[in-house]
Amino acid sequence: MRFSVCHETHYSYSAPVLFGAHVLRLTPRTDNAVLLTHNLTIDPVSSVWQDLTDRYGNSITRLEFEGFFDHLHIESRFDLETHAPAAAGPALPPLPWPSGASEAMTDYLPAEDHEESVRAFAAGLASESGGDALAFLERLNQTLFTRTDRHIRPEGAAQTPAHTLATGMGACRDLAVLFMAACRSLGIPARFVSGYQARAETPDGRRHLHSWAEVFLPDAGWRGFDPMHGLSVTDGHVALCAAPDQAGTMPVEGGFYGYGVTSSLAYDVQISTWP
Repeated sequence: MRFSVCHETHYSYSAPVLFGAHVLRLTPRTDNAVLLTHNLTIDPVSSVWQDLTDRYGNSITRLEFEGFFDHLHIESRFDLETHAPAAAGPALPPLPWPSGASEAMTDYLPAEDHEESVRAFAAGLASESGGDALAFLERLNQTLFTRTDRHIRPEGAAQTPAHTLATGMGACRDLAVLFMAACRSLGIPARFVSGYQARAETPDGRRHLHSWAEVFLPDAGWRGFDPMHGLSVTDGHVALCAAPDQAGTMPVEGGFYGYGVTSSLAYDVQISTWP
């Protein structure tokens, strides 16, 4: 699928401020895509611009600024072609999988105390799936899609998995984090992904940055699941950034110095697609 995306982010400040260093995560990943063009425009112009790759394979841009400014405008435009990942390989081992089986997956199987409610929820779905990993992932994806009151929540970090499970309400980032926690409780490595979705229809009619989960399957690699839409991720999604948690995927990370200064954020996302 061909994507053309324009993502604008505008910060306004009540008085001129001094910026700290900023990190932008707005360059698409190319795991299952070919990046044709990409243009990143920053106003005001930065004094330092570094294009880097982080430890999770994401292309990031580090900026530094000199002087005081009352705004920061970031525009990312790109054209890209996606393709569906190859089909999963041989049959997977039955669930649950042993934790710590692969040192390379340590970041995606953190030593966390899974909430009992999430652990029981995942174990129940795994039992209903006969211990089949692929069947479990599809059942989990559809269960969250059908049983959750899904909505847009512009502000705030993701809720805890237990909270989303208990309330049956959440935004895309909340469902992604719950999906990840359920998978990790059964030994399946999982990561958080931010990006865009081709066919998303939202109540407000606008396009937004989207998020979903990916799991690592032996001999198949990373595979995406979008519980917000009940879809397996194929060529209809564009990944910007992937990390073990939501915090590591924020599209704009940075701060400012200014006593008593208030700030406001406005954004606009325009997405065009062709088969």
